[in-house]
Amino acid sequence: MDQEEIDKVVLAYLDKRGFKQAGLALQQEKQQNSKGSNASSTAQIDPDIAKQILSLSEVDGPAQYQEGYSKLRSWAYSSLDQYQHELVRVLYPVFIHAFMDLVAKGHIQEARSFFNSFRGDHEVMHTRDLQKLEGVLSPSHLEEMEFAHSLRQSKVGIKICQYSYDLLLQYLHKSQSITMLGIVNEHINFQVSPGQPSSIADDAEYVTFFGSEQDAANLINQKEIHWGLLEDTLEERLEKMGAPNMDSDKADGEGELEENKKRSDGGKQGTTPKKLKKDKVVVGATAKAHRSDSVAASGAPRVKPELALPEIPVEVEQSILEDLRNRVQLSSMALPSVSLYTFINTHDSLNCASISHDGSLVAGGFSDSSLKVWDMAKLGKQNVTSPLQGENDLATNEPSSSAGGRNYTLFRGHAGPVHSATFSPFGDFILSSSSDSTIRLWSSKLNANLVCYKGHNYPVWDVKFSPLGHYFASASHDRTARIWSMDRVHPLRIMAGHLSDVDCVQWHANCNYLATGSSDKTVRLWDVQSGECVRIFIGHRSMILSLAMSPDGRYMASGDEDGAIMMWDLASGRCVAPLVGHGSCIWSLAFSCEGSLLASGSADCTVKIWDVATSSRVPKSDENGKNGNVSRLRSLKTLPTKSTPVYALQFSRRNLLFAAGALSKQS
Repeated sequence: MDQEEIDKVVLAYLDKRGFKQAGLALQQEKQQNSKGSNASSTAQIDPDIAKQILSLSEVDGPAQYQEGYSKLRSWAYSSLDQYQHELVRVLYPVFIHAFMDLVAKGHIQEARSFFNSFRGDHEVMHTRDLQKLEGVLSPSHLEEMEFAHSLRQSKVGIKICQYSYDLLLQYLHKSQSITMLGIVNEHINFQVSPGQPSSIADDAEYVTFFGSEQDAANLINQKEIHWGLLEDTLEERLEKMGAPNMDSDKADGEGELEENKKRSDGGKQGTTPKKLKKDKVVVGATAKAHRSDSVAASGAPRVKPELALPEIPVEVEQSILEDLRNRVQLSSMALPSVSLYTFINTHDSLNCASISHDGSLVAGGFSDSSLKVWDMAKLGKQNVTSPLQGENDLATNEPSSSAGGRNYTLFRGHAGPVHSATFSPFGDFILSSSSDSTIRLWSSKLNANLVCYKGHNYPVWDVKFSPLGHYFASASHDRTARIWSMDRVHPLRIMAGHLSDVDCVQWHANCNYLATGSSDKTVRLWDVQSGECVRIFIGHRSMILSLAMSPDGRYMASGDEDGAIMMWDLASGRCVAPLVGHGSCIWSLAFSCEGSLLASGSADCTVKIWDVATSSRVPKSDENGKNGNVSRLRSLKTLPTKSTPVYALQFSRRNLLFAAGALSKQS
């Protein structure tokens, strides 16, 4: 290759890159050299340098992406098993950025062909991301779509050992794959660690984080938060009044079991008197031993409320104190009684379910825009000939031509499917959210719609009352969460920062913080007063569907679409323990009243009870263990339903666990 051909290639490359001044300077130099001597035209260039320049001239060709990625993929999968899983980890970010580069340069057909050729490699781990990127059909989409734009603007953090890193760089340089090297250099931030590669079992700790720098997340997580309980709580007052003795604990526990047996179980799912008596003895014997857990929870730091909190009516306060006195202490040795409410004949139209704090009311939100509420006391008094007598099933196909012909209260007002419903802490109000972008407040006493809250511009996926009522939070497709008060029709705070839908919200026990789970695979904790994000929790591989806060406010549990549950320490922002066992989406999570147990409800038709006391108290020496501690993943019991995905879970103030779901078609 002579000098003239090299000059043409270099000029074409500079012109393509927009380096006009450099191109002019080269042309002027070329003209001066040609005047001075003709010898340069016959000079030969080193073959290796010529090859490198030619590869640079072809770097923008669409074929380079297909060929470069295909070779990188073959090399990664043919690597030694010891390093393979670390090298394969690099393929996904290279794949999506190669696709977006092709789209940005206008090679739409080649981009679609490239995407369809290799998307199968990443379907299992990144299905939702690929579904979003599938909609990128022009360069303008890269700017308009928030998800794609955030990927283009940020680097992906990948942890890798030193030897794997050296192998990768050696391959990229040896193969002269300039296109792939450019993508790796521009879009991947390697966190190289000395020593051997990580275990495949630890891959959850190395999940890529898109949309924001990991350093920025770490900086946010250094902010101070006050996770304690509010001053002068009812539990604290009860302790000052004097803890009830063990005998009253046992008697009250028996009364609770008997009451719920009569009200809910109806004999069909009830236990024999002998078995029941044995359970009561266990509860009574363990109550004193595990009272320390409750005391430890109530011994959490005390904080002042940042919001003006409502006063609790005297009669309601007395009722709550009575429930607290009669609370059954739960532990790994004393598991809760469970009452499951099953919706039948819903024909796949039930979207959500909610249970009041005492289990007396059950609400269901439906695709036909209706909200239906069942009163368990009225169901129990139905005629013996009713098909519901003695069962927990909630039939939705009862006659509804008149108020007396149906066994539920019908609330109509929404203009789209109802996605979420929640009872106020005292059961006198119900909130519902819908695809019509509104939230409605209903009175369970008046059976009427009181307020329609408008502020979101897209469907509202979740709504939750604060632990003391009056305030509530909403989560929407518009990527924001909002805080409202019942007496104002406009939101008080807007929490913006997630890169995709905010799918669920959960209040902190002291009402000063709000947690949000999103389709961007992160959970964020917000300061209610300032609206500022104070924690970002990274580690889930799919969208977050459910959240729960421990009663002492120290821990948070989050469940995702893949069936994984993670327990987080709010103070440090770290994952205390991953809880693995479910085979499908986690739709609901609930802590027991003293925080010793966690219940999870899933689309796999099971409820699992987890030992939080063991899971959250991990010795510091075990935090960085490669394979983790078995006790960290301890599942105490799995409760399968016949064929009912579990939509909602609720611990009553007396520690009875209520669950609700819709009977699905059996295969």
